[in-house]
Amino acid sequence: MDKVEVGDIFLMENEDGQEEELEVLGTAEINGVQYAAVSFSADLESLSAEDIELFFLRVEEDGELSEIESDEEFNEVTKAFDSQNS
Repeated sequence: MDKVEVGDIFLMENEDGQEEELEVLGTAEINGVQYAAVSFSADLESLSAEDIELFFLRVEEDGELSEIESDEEFNEVTKAFDSQNS
């Protein structure tokens, strides 16, 4: 995976070891780093927009997705996505 795009679907293992399907709902580049806003594909099919849980993931140089670990980085990413959707 080189670049993450809206609509991409991928599998991610949860803490129980089960694979869950996630869909990319948006992307943003912040300070030269790409981020993706994702949600569970099953939720997108069955829940209203207000009930969907949204996650932000960092896209690493090799295209792999990783969790955002610091509160500062998370707040910066949240603010950037919020401003895109305002």
